[in-house]
Amino acid sequence: MIQTQYIKVTLLSVIFLFAINVSYAKKKKDDGKKEPKVESSLFSGLKWRSIGPALTSGRIADFAVNPDNHSVYYVAAASGHIWKTTNNGTTFKPVFDNNGVYSIGCLAMDPANSDIIWAGTGENNHQRALGYGNGVYKSVDGGASWENMGLKESRQIGEILIDPRNSDVVFVAAEGSAWGPGGDRGLYKTVDGGKTWDKVLEISENTGVANICFEPGNPDVIYAGAEQRRRRQFTKIGGGPESAFYKSKDGGKTWDKLKNGIPGVDKGGMEIVVSPVNPDIVYVMF
Repeated sequence: MIQTQYIKVTLLSVIFLFAINVSYAKKKKDDGKKEPKVESSLFSGLKWRSIGPALTSGRIADFAVNPDNHSVYYVAAASGHIWKTTNNGTTFKPVFDNNGVYSIGCLAMDPANSDIIWAGTGENNHQRALGYGNGVYKSVDGGASWENMGLKESRQIGEILIDPRNSDVVFVAAEGSAWGPGGDRGLYKTVDGGKTWDKVLEISENTGVANICFEPGNPDVIYAGAEQRRRRQFTKIGGGPESAFYKSKDGGKTWDKLKNGIPGVDKGGMEIVVSPVNPDIVYVMF
């Protein structure tokens, strides 16, 4: 019944938009004027709706969408595994139920091969109900099977980046346990598809890396947000003096701490992104 309603709504939307286009084309032909601007109010009757999963899934952590087929994408649930849809969200299928961990922090789809999916386990949150993971996983068959590629003591994974020039080069931002020091914590890099890992950015046993991003069009330039935080039974320390933003210009070999214009307060909830229009414009959140 739900799928039938979805088809009806979609069909009506297509007919509606087709009628608008025909009307505009006819008007343009009749009076020779430019096509009028489409105002947002034209679509005011369209509403957001939930496309699932239908069962309680907790916090949604991340998406990985096939750029060549937007009907295929993966959804990472912070407390409910990984879900895959091949029909643009009409139905979902669980694809990560048998790997000994339920909490997912992030996903990354190989830009060169949409069947290769990387998953970082352990949600990137700090609350008491905090799911932890057992490392980084890789699928080479569109989520049908998964292999643990290591970093099993990372506990929480913030983000994964795949070099668009070489699928074997992957960066993993590992936050480490929110409840204690040590473990696999920092920014890790593999050049052999996950067989081995090198820690390319290390701050301390108390501070991991929360998120990373490439400069658009130049993956040798990498930005990273290092976050110091600690979860206790009685409170949460959401930021510390070791939290900072870093930049590498040589693919992670060396790093500079970014200080100019960034407040010198204790920071938490790190985020850093680069404008796709102008790489000199960088935004940070903490």
